Amino acid sequence: MAKVPVVDPDLCTGCGICSETCPDVFSLEGDIAVVTDPNGASEEEIQEAIDNCPVEAISWEEE
Repeated sequence: MAKVPVVDPDLCTGCGICSETCPDVFSLEGDIAVVTDPNGASEEEIQEAIDNCPVEAISWEEE
């Protein structure tokens, strides 16, 4: 099973760190981050965005 990043909209503050770290995976829609392409970057790059999220709103989910 593959894992994909997901954003919890209830936790996301819209700081934009994830979209700056992985612009091909995350973008901001209004003031909430969304996953636009779960395969847009390497697992390591996505993990960096997860680790840098100040409110821990991003996690991995099994597909």
